[in-house]
Formats: sequence, structure tokens, C-alpha cells
Amino acid sequence: MVTFEGLPGAVAVSHLRVYDWPTEDGLRGGTPHLHLTCSEGYVVVGGAGSVQTLTASGFRQTPLAAGSLLWFTPGTIHRLVNDDALRIVVLMQNSGLPEAGDAVLTLPPRYLTDTDTYRAVAALPADAAEPEQERVARARRDLAVEGFLALRRATEAGDPEPLAAFHRAAAALVKHRTDDWRARWEQGAAAASRATGEQLDALAQGDGGHLACARVHAEQPSAYGKFGMCGRLDVYSG
Repeated sequence: MVTFEGLPGAVAVSHLRVYDWPTEDGLRGGTPHLHLTCSEGYVVVGGAGSVQTLTASGFRQTPLAAGSLLWFTPGTIHRLVNDDALRIVVLMQNSGLPEAGDAVLTLPPRYLTDTDTYRAVAALPADAAEPEQERVARARRDLAVEGFLALRRATEAGDPEPLAAFHRAAAALVKHRTDDWRARWEQGAAAASRATGEQLDALAQGDGGHLACARVHAEQPSAYGKFGMCGRLDVYSG
């Protein structure tokens, strides 16, 4: 029988401390971006703030406080705003694909023309010392906020074309990665779904043999304080 021993439903979990760096519009927080194939959820465990979202239906700002639960579907541009030590448990679809490539930052259009131009701004120097990583993370955040604010202004003015152009650019930037993403999905969420289907088939026949294969998994974060898109991340490998 097919088994799946990853996190339930092949989600991934990380703990996020949202950046408190100030931005050009006087707010503090993370880097606006969207995901192309993944939904993402936030469980707020401390502090206060909000998430600003932008879709074809418009701009929205949702308050966040301890106990809040919020999630959004692919294509939702999201920007976390940190008012007071905002801390979040992040749930990511498709085995954590949002932190493994399924994201495009809302950089101004001049940085979205091709993958090399985009990567030169968006990629963090993995082997650099922490101060340099912070400098680059903050610089790309500031550029993404610049692009986000322009998209918001256009959308609120009734002009849908800049947002549609960003969607087209984002799809073009990730096109070459979809084979790898498909493999991740097949080994994760698709495998988890197949396992449930086989278990249901067996139970329909009165066969509970898979229950004897039960396992328990426990782990600590595999990395602490990584510079992410929205803040400092503690990540789990499961």
C-alpha cells in the first residue's frame, strides 16, 4: 500500500518573525510577492500587524493578532506589515514550494524582463556574512514595495493592465522551473492523496492492515533565523 510520511497533506511549516524595517510609505514589514501554484496560510502566534493583499478584485488590508488565521490562493500578492513584534506560523502548500521557488517579488517592471535580470536582484547571497545578506534582503524588499505600491495605485485607479502585465511576467519567469515543481508535487501532495485513496479502498473492504504501519515523527528546526521574503525564518525539513 502507498504510504506518505511527510507533514499532513504535504504542507510545510515555518516560524516567521516579520521584518520590522521601515519602508517608503512609513510601514514596517516584509517583501510583497505572489505564489503561482501554492496556497499559503498564516496562524498568528504573537504580536500584531496586518497583511495587505492585491488581486484582480482589488486591494485589501486584513488585521492580524494572536490567534488569527488567514490563508490565500495562488496569484494573491501579499505584503506583511509589522506593527508590534508580529510572529506567525506559516503553512505552505506542496511541501514548502513557496519558499523553494514558487514566488515572484513585485519588483518594478524593469527587473522582470528575464530570469537573469530578476535573479540579480531577487537572489540572496547564500554564502555571504549576515550583514551582507541583510543588506540585500532589505534592498530587494524596498524594490518590491516600490513595485507593489505602483500596482496598487493603478488597480485602485481602475487600470487593470499593470497587474495583468505583472502576472504575465511572473509566469514567464518561472516557466523553466515547472518540471521540478511537478516532481515535488508528485512526490508530495499527489502521493499523500494517493495514500488516502488506497487507505479508503482498503477500509471499504474491511482491511485495516495499514494501521500496523503507523509511525511518529518529531523534529526541531533545521535552520534558525534565515532571511526570507517576509522576515526571519525558522524552518523544518519535514
